Amino acid sequence: LPDLPTGVTHHTYLSAAMGREVGFCLYLPPGYQKETARRYPVIYHLHGAGGHEARNLHNAEVLEAGIKEGRWPELILVFPNGGRATMYQDSGDGRFLAETTFIQELIPHIDANWRTQADRSGRCIEGFSMGGRGSTHLAMRHPHLFCSLFNQAGNVYRVSAPENLPNAYLGDDPARLRANDPYLNLKQNLEFIRAHLRIQIGCGTADPEHLVTVRQFHAELTLAGVPHDYFEMSGLGHNQREMIARKQNAWFDFHVASLRQNGADLHFLR
Repeated sequence: LPDLPTGVTHHTYLSAAMGREVGFCLYLPPGYQKETARRYPVIYHLHGAGGHEARNLHNAEVLEAGIKEGRWPELILVFPNGGRATMYQDSGDGRFLAETTFIQELIPHIDANWRTQADRSGRCIEGFSMGGRGSTHLAMRHPHLFCSLFNQAGNVYRVSAPENLPNAYLGDDPARLRANDPYLNLKQNLEFIRAHLRIQIGCGTADPEHLVTVRQFHAELTLAGVPHDYFEMSGLGHNQREMIARKQNAWFDFHVASLRQNGADLHFLR
């Protein structure tokens, strides 16, 4: 692992579903050790394809700086390992259970071992590229677990649509394909999503491989009457560091507003 930023530590948990240890990185805010009775909201940040839990730790540096400057309240950041190309879904052959271990094992493990606000009002999900796609997939399927979603240049495909078949990873079971289609999950959970899940989506205009489906999903949300924030960054390619740099002082504003609207307990560093 690379040198970890201030406040970040590396851990593992035993995935009973997959029968192996799985790594994750954890950022704790500056006041965590001192304020021993306090519980903190959590943001889960999902990495892109080919990555691992230490891939996008720059996010923790940005959050730490903002907390110390009084811009954002103290938050916990979790960086899971989602595998190299799982899209945070369970594979059809059962070898990679990226969704199962995240939802059923990692989130409960974090809530059991750290002082989190352990319900949807204090839990956000986001990610870049595959992590954006994965966070959208998980939020559409499990909207009751999160108050806020931020898709950062993540493709959103109609998984079960004929033009996107065959799907080598998910397999050819029609029921599995439908269950992993974010458009169908949006439709199925529409009432709850519309009322309770805040959504932000962003992409660069010089990122054609992702911009097309990002725009399509933005259009679908608009058509379905789902309130959401949407932005495109002119001339930006597929580069998370530059995306953050352009919005650095506001990067976590959306999640913080979501937490505040959902009644999360927010505390600024004293």
